Amino acid sequence: MGLPGCGYPNLGLGVGLRSVHFHYILKNRPPVDWFEIISENYLDSHGWPRYVLDQIAEQYRVVMHGVSLSIGSTDPLNFEYLKKLKRLADDVGAVWISDHLCWTGVAGLNTHDLLPVPLNEESLSHIVKRIRTVQDFLERPLVLENPSSYITFTDSTVTEWEFIGQMAEQADCGLLLDVNNVYVSSINHDFDPVQYIESLPQGRVVQFHLAGHTNYGTHVIDTHDGHVTEGVWELYRLAHLRTSEASTLLEWDARIPEFPVLQAEVSKARNYIGHEARRAAVADCVPAVTKREAFAISNPVDFMVSAQ
Repeated sequence: MGLPGCGYPNLGLGVGLRSVHFHYILKNRPPVDWFEIISENYLDSHGWPRYVLDQIAEQYRVVMHGVSLSIGSTDPLNFEYLKKLKRLADDVGAVWISDHLCWTGVAGLNTHDLLPVPLNEESLSHIVKRIRTVQDFLERPLVLENPSSYITFTDSTVTEWEFIGQMAEQADCGLLLDVNNVYVSSINHDFDPVQYIESLPQGRVVQFHLAGHTNYGTHVIDTHDGHVTEGVWELYRLAHLRTSEASTLLEWDARIPEFPVLQAEVSKARNYIGHEARRAAVADCVPAVTKREAFAISNPVDFMVSAQ
């Protein structure tokens, strides 16, 4: 199936495309390497947003990131949705299509949230079969992201990193390693984020996500509304040391700043992936990311808002 991780190119450093930046991007053609779009914002759009996307796709490489696949649900797969997804990917030349290891609804109802799945053999078998079906339909590998989470299940029998690793190998899919989500969940569930990173099949990691979060003292929420914290940057350094060919993407979905702020934030990644950083990665990273800043619900879902 030809999946750096899985045979996909390293796109460099990119940012999430958000409507508040449409005019700036079209006018200034900023020097970022690539854009990631929220797929659902464009599936049924044939107006201004789609015009902007088409213009951007002519100048930059584009990746599609979905929030509605609901790969972990017991509802049947939505093939009408998949048809639209495939058509959009073909139209904009998407380098790959990603979504989340989660479920978003059941019995035809959509919660508009990315809900965690039980981590056991029954769930793994169910999800692997669905991934294979989706990949066959899309005629391309699927890339799945580890979610942030705030609860665990008594029915879970393996760790999240074990589950994700087995899922990727059995389904022959790629992984989107959201470093911020690993950090957030490690605080909320009291596990070692370094062990998480080091246990994943590095050849399966296609992409990294970086984002900000909010620490409420008793828990941490994946809010995507601020700068990347130092703990996440250090964890990213370790992850990049292991999977240097994966592309890096900055998400910022609430309290969105001017575009140059995003550009400056994702550019910080270069400070963590240089040769000196690589040599010092293990020594510098482990204490920083395992130290508890707090006893650490939603994953932000950015649907289209009116362009200004």
